[in-house]
Amino acid sequence: MKGRHGRFRFHGLVVAAAPCIGAMLAAAVLLCSTVTPAMTAPAAQVPDPHAVQPERPTLATHAHTVAPGWVELEAGIERDRLSDGGRIESAVTTAKIGLTTHTQLGLTANALRELARDSRTSGVGDLGLALKWRLLDHGPLIGDFALLPGLKLPTGSRSRGTGTGTTDASLVLISSHAFGPLSLDVNVGGTVRSGDGAAAPKRAVLWTAALGLPLAGTLGWAAELYGLPGTAGPSGAAPLLAALLGPTWTPRPWLELDAGAIVPVSGPQPHALYAGLVWNTRKFWH
Repeated sequence: MKGRHGRFRFHGLVVAAAPCIGAMLAAAVLLCSTVTPAMTAPAAQVPDPHAVQPERPTLATHAHTVAPGWVELEAGIERDRLSDGGRIESAVTTAKIGLTTHTQLGLTANALRELARDSRTSGVGDLGLALKWRLLDHGPLIGDFALLPGLKLPTGSRSRGTGTGTTDASLVLISSHAFGPLSLDVNVGGTVRSGDGAAAPKRAVLWTAALGLPLAGTLGWAAELYGLPGTAGPSGAAPLLAALLGPTWTPRPWLELDAGAIVPVSGPQPHALYAGLVWNTRKFWH
């Protein structure tokens, strides 16, 4: 959930410049070319299709996908405290639709509101579409590996501060590992945008690493460290490094709740609080 304020703005910063993407894709193709059918997951390890596959609250996503025909909803709210004392509230909802055993379509809508008496920064934000494609299960070193190309459409208002007025193309490379009960997801990606760079940088890069671990029973913990190198142009920003941490609760296999905080380590990341849920609704088709 990112727009021009706080963490909201960084969902758009998910794809590298063309040379970076080319290098990463070349590495991915080389790794995938060494895979044999024996490296795929056995049928006995296929998870319950009605169990949630949470991609929030972290920026990082995992390489796994919703089962074919199933629809999973993610929704969350966030309040950012800006360095000048201002407050921004944002909300994001994503529908994840399982297409095949290894592909998933995601549709994301968001909105934001600035908590100031005379503010005009409020309204519906830009619409995002993303297709997750898992290319590899249990590969050497890289683990479960997926690509996440995305497209952001300029449905928000640039004048009201709820959108950038640009069309963004993005690509994220995803590597997921399980070490017993501990999960590790590493993402590297970036964004290229239309426009002259006045509203948002024409190119941006993101890296992130997220951990998930059980605490007791249905309680778990999410922790993440992410960074954005500095960007150039009229709307360029200094590099930042930030951490996210907070508990998760799964009262039912098909429902997970989360809450927590985001704290800056360095750079222009606001302090933030968040809360949300993931709900695997049901199977809609066979």
